[in-house]
Amino acid sequence: MASVLSYESLVHAVAGAGSMTAMTVFFPLDTARLRLQVDEKRKSKTTHMVLLEIIKEEGLLAPYRGWFPVISSLCCSNFVYFYTFNSLKAVWVKGQHSTTGKDLVVGFVAGVVNVLLTTPLWVVNTRLKLQGAKFRNEDIVPTNYNGVIGECLLDAFHQIIRDEGILALWNGTFPSLLLVFNPAIQFMFYEGLKRQLLKKRMKLSSLDVFVIGAIAKAIATTVTYPLQTVQSILRFGHHRLNPENRTLGSLRNILYLLHQRVRRFGIMGLYKGLEAKLLQTVLTAALMFLVYEKLTAATFTVMGLKSARKR
Repeated sequence: MASVLSYESLVHAVAGAGSMTAMTVFFPLDTARLRLQVDEKRKSKTTHMVLLEIIKEEGLLAPYRGWFPVISSLCCSNFVYFYTFNSLKAVWVKGQHSTTGKDLVVGFVAGVVNVLLTTPLWVVNTRLKLQGAKFRNEDIVPTNYNGVIGECLLDAFHQIIRDEGILALWNGTFPSLLLVFNPAIQFMFYEGLKRQLLKKRMKLSSLDVFVIGAIAKAIATTVTYPLQTVQSILRFGHHRLNPENRTLGSLRNILYLLHQRVRRFGIMGLYKGLEAKLLQTVLTAALMFLVYEKLTAATFTVMGLKSARKR
């Protein structure tokens, strides 16, 4: 228990929340990805062409719509994930050498905890990012929430609970739980590659951290992208459910939505927006890990602590 509440676990959590800088830089890429996933009738063009269309139709700041609530939620989400991951790792390893298998299990558990606690934030964020959007699909009615920043966020929570019920805040939880394998796979490859490099050198360079972070995230993103598409559709709420089962996010509806994508657009329909997603997540993850390692090391030095990550 002492290791869970230690300064070391807190340092790792704060460092993980530092990824907001990277997310801010590449935020427009995530906007392009979401538009391509949710709006079925928007043509799958290159990322920069999609962004140019959004700017032309909705204004220069449109790619950054919903930035503040997303960044706030990202800080909360990464804090929960990194704190849980490093706390569980400290309890399990207890001075021994960690293994890739242990990293995978710990990453999975940390991801489940993160999903259950933060899904309502991401449901609201998806609605806020898409309010006022110019959809190609005329059947989609854009969301509309009142107020600025904090007020708008609270209004979104209020409208969702009032119109759809409180459980709607957990729309897409099932695919999100399946997507827990994304950060688990990411951390498994990241920790494994890092351990291999540390066998050959005493310290990792910034380039080393950037590259292994990018490789780890690219693998995880490509494998799980179809589920991410379903997750976005369910969170937005404007979708046609399987008439035989209207339970949001159920396994049957996930399979139904995947089948509908393939039937309408072919197998590549499952990967619509993947280019923007890879650019955004790989670059963000690489910079996130860079900030994570540097901030963690600096904080440990200031606090006079020895990092358990060297074990």
